[in-house]
Amino acid sequence: MKENLNNKMKLEFISKSSNEAFARVTVAAFVSQLDPTIEELADIKTAVSEAVTNCIIHAYDKRQGIVKIIAKLKDNEVIIEVSDNGKGIENIDMAKEPLYTTKPNLERSGMGFTIMESFMDKLEIESIVGLGTKVTMSKKIKVKQENENDEELETSENK
Repeated sequence: MKENLNNKMKLEFISKSSNEAFARVTVAAFVSQLDPTIEELADIKTAVSEAVTNCIIHAYDKRQGIVKIIAKLKDNEVIIEVSDNGKGIENIDMAKEPLYTTKPNLERSGMGFTIMESFMDKLEIESIVGLGTKVTMSKKIKVKQENENDEELETSENK
């Protein structure tokens, strides 16, 4: 089944914390085609940061692996998949609980999934222990309406 997309990108990088900012900025640049507000863009960047950080900190647990991002634009919606081939999540419901963390010694807040859920419209988590995890999140970008005052101003200036 072929998806009816406006655009799509794939990004793969080594699970190093220095790549988290790279991923965030790259996805933001891609999403900018939809002309999001600064707030919408900040929400997306934060959610991507949380998803990528989860891969780096939890999935590979002190070893290097690959983090994959697929971003899709469909009409006024962005769909972002962040995946790894790490250790997987044993109990997704527990992992989604606010303040739950498997790394309290690293001063992790346990708010990653909660933040993703609150900043995006949809969040889905698929995980198989020993094979990895895929987080899919989406957000609709509000379509800007032309300001009627601007149109009136242009009309009066053209007379």
